[in-house]
Amino acid sequence: MPPLYDTIGAGYSTGRRPDPRIANVILRAIGDSRSVVNVGAGSGSYEPDNKHVVSVEPSLTMIRQRPRSSAQLIQARAERLPFPDGAFDCALAVLTIHHWSPLREGLAELRRVAGKTVILTWDQEIWQRFWLFDYCPDLRRQDSLRAVPIATITEALGLCNVIAVPIPHDCLDGFQGAFWRRPAAYLDPEIRARMSGFAQTPHANYEAGLARLAADLSDGTWQRKYAALMERETMDLGYRLIVAT
Repeated sequence: MPPLYDTIGAGYSTGRRPDPRIANVILRAIGDSRSVVNVGAGSGSYEPDNKHVVSVEPSLTMIRQRPRSSAQLIQARAERLPFPDGAFDCALAVLTIHHWSPLREGLAELRRVAGKTVILTWDQEIWQRFWLFDYCPDLRRQDSLRAVPIATITEALGLCNVIAVPIPHDCLDGFQGAFWRRPAAYLDPEIRARMSGFAQTPHANYEAGLARLAADLSDGTWQRKYAALMERETMDLGYRLIVAT
């Protein structure tokens, strides 16, 4: 089966730029590791430039968007990493494990090839309360089907540190929760195209909800209902960094 991002990955290198504040959280978790394998690496976001990095990505569409100066690259899947045991100090996986199948094989591979594992994912119990799903409930259902419970990850990896990653209101990365204080962004089809939740949900399932969002923004309903959000600099939407050694 062709990798999902061969279909939905076009434009990721421009719309999914790494946010430096999120990058700092990831870099602190990587710590003094000297070698890093970035699994499900996409176009290379959040790869540390002061480490020896090897990137693993199955999608040719994503590979073609990587800068020429980026890390050593291998086209492969997370579930079958072509490395010997303990080949790296750290295995990194950023917003990717919900696409892996079988998931547990991918997690076992991270543990096999590296002494430390750093995963950025989300906690669905918190994420499902995001205001966007009041307008587009089918997106909530889609995410609930693909979300990986935090307990599943920690069970597979062993003792873990689970770190909340608050999202800044002006987040540079265009993932689905990035625009929590900029609701008009969700009306832009180019922005939505770089969010896998939207890309994997039929347009007809959320079209009416986005029309209602547009109307609420136009007449000020959204601004009145969510006025408290405009006072916040960051928001905990459920994004979590899981660190296992």
